Amino acid sequence: MLDYSTSIETLHTKSKRKLRLVMKVSAWRSGLMVAITLAGLFSLPVYGQQADPAAPVVVQPGAPGQPTRTLPSSTRATLPPLSPADVQFMQGMIMHHAQAVEMTALIESHTTTKDLSSLGARISRSQSDEISFMKRWLEARGEPTSMAMPVMPGMDMPGMDMSSHSSHSMLMPGMLTPKQMESLKKAKGGEFDRLFLTGMIQHHGGALIMVKDLFDTAGAGQDAELFNFATDVDSGQRAEIRIMQTMLGERP
Repeated sequence: MLDYSTSIETLHTKSKRKLRLVMKVSAWRSGLMVAITLAGLFSLPVYGQQADPAAPVVVQPGAPGQPTRTLPSSTRATLPPLSPADVQFMQGMIMHHAQAVEMTALIESHTTTKDLSSLGARISRSQSDEISFMKRWLEARGEPTSMAMPVMPGMDMPGMDMSSHSSHSMLMPGMLTPKQMESLKKAKGGEFDRLFLTGMIQHHGGALIMVKDLFDTAGAGQDAELFNFATDVDSGQRAEIRIMQTMLGERP
């Protein structure tokens, strides 16, 4: 009997403990739900603020010693105006590169020198790609891809040889004259190698002059694409000049 009573008391005690635990869990869950609901209500203004952010602040740095300026939020970046010298540089360089490609086209039938063939292929490929880039650059800006013929007083005089005059007047710095090109076309073997290397060194030197003239012109060379292209031309052709000078020095 004692054992039975003890068992009943123990069971009753366990039941009360379990009931208290269930009540605590229920209270905890209720509190959690209330907390979540309140958090959601208090967060509504925050979401409202994020959906309507303040207007961006545009700050223009001042010159050395000058304060910065706060500009209207509608301010937009603008590219520097296109310089006529930029257009002339690209048009002239297209013509300049075209002659270099014409010169390299002679290599296959005029020499058997492997090193010269490899160099010529590299020059032809790079300058052909650059011609395509320059044409795209000009077309994107609504500019013609070729230079307008300069009109000189007396050019339309009867009996004047216009073809000879125009071919010389349109030569860019370093370009081979018609006479030099004719000599190159007639040469073979070692003589061709020598004329090609000396002629291409002259040609590349002219491109360096054109780049220098561009950057020496006030307001020119500010376009990012043009600047990168012109600096690449300068560094690339300087390197090729050194290669050709070495090749020329190795020849008898």
